[in-house]
Order: sequence, then C-alpha cells, then structure tokens
Amino acid sequence: MGSRPAAGGGRWVDVDPERLPRWVEGFAARHGTPEPTTADFGITLRAPDGAVAELHAPPGVTAYTDLSTFQSATLESRLLGLLLARKGAVAVGIALGDRLTASKVDTSYVQSRTAAGGWSQQRFARRRENQAKAAAGDAADLAARVLLPAAGELAALVCGGDRRTVDTILTDRRLAPLAALRADRHLQVPDPRHAVLLDAAKAARAVEIHLPPE
Repeated sequence: MGSRPAAGGGRWVDVDPERLPRWVEGFAARHGTPEPTTADFGITLRAPDGAVAELHAPPGVTAYTDLSTFQSATLESRLLGLLLARKGAVAVGIALGDRLTASKVDTSYVQSRTAAGGWSQQRFARRRENQAKAAAGDAADLAARVLLPAAGELAALVCGGDRRTVDTILTDRRLAPLAALRADRHLQVPDPRHAVLLDAAKAARAVEIHLPPE
C-alpha cells in the first residue's frame, strides 16, 4: 500500500484488492460506519463525521452495483496489457492478476539535451528528434508483437512513464485496437525494466483511494 499527494488537495492511497476489506474496516473504525454510493469511478464512502473516501476501480473493473460487488470485482483476475515508456526505454507485458504471462523490454539510445546553441544546437535537436522517432517506432513494433495478438482478450491497456512518449507510440495505426483499450490510469514509473514491469502489474490492479482534505 502506498500514499502520495493528490493534485488539488488530499492524498491518494493505493490498496491491494486483497487488503481492501480491511482498509474499509479501518476507515469505519476511525470515522464511523460509512454510507457507500456508486459513482462513475467506483464507490464513494461518506462517514458520519464527514470523512470521505473515493474508491477508484482498477482498470477493467466495471461490473459492480454496491460496495460488496465492487470488492468482489476487484479480486477477479483480469488480463491487462502494460505499456511503459520513457525516453528510449520501453517495456510491454501482459498480466493476469499480478503475474506476468508475457513481457519484453527494450532500450534505444536517445541523446540527452545539450546547452550548446546555434547551428550545433539545431543539428543536435534534429538528430535527437530522429532518434526519438526511431525509438517510438521500435517500441510500436514491440507492442505489436507482444500485445496486439491478445488485444481481443485484454480487459484494458494500462500505460505508464512519459505520457508524451506513450501517446506517440500509440499513434501507430497498427496499435489502434490497443489505443481503444487504454485506461485512464497512468502509472508513474522510473526507466522501464523488467522489475519495473513487475511492479506495474501490481499497481495496475490496485484500488486507488482518494482522501480529500478533512
């Protein structure tokens, strides 16, 4: 379980589905038995003392009508596609629950920025842009090989890393079936490696809970 500040105030707490019932019990113990209501994003808990917790459904979870069915749905194993990218590094995988059933990691060289100016800077910028385009193309090839064959079975595609890089990769026409499955959740990850991909599989199935300022 992790915690991080939320834009606009409050904080986010990530809870594994297996630990969600205990988290809800703790929330009730601290604030009183809450009244759950369904929302577009998941479930809202409103406690007698005014405390609120917004439980955001993991990607691929849609069939729930109340807190009980929400908790049950989060525990179900879903096939998720993972696409993580940052600069010239990309990691793609397919996860069933928190277990990877397929994965591939690749790194392409993209030069860092330079402080030089003039024509040298312009040549560098063009070279870097070409390198970035080539890296995005390689990443799209990788996604096509690993993810595209399973597109019809995926509950969602969860992306992470540099959002602009991911956006560029998904503009490849071959990946349109994957782009249509892209979840709203975007994972914040370091440079993609196999270990990062494993952590992403777990983060993709977590329940994100927004706790507004009290």
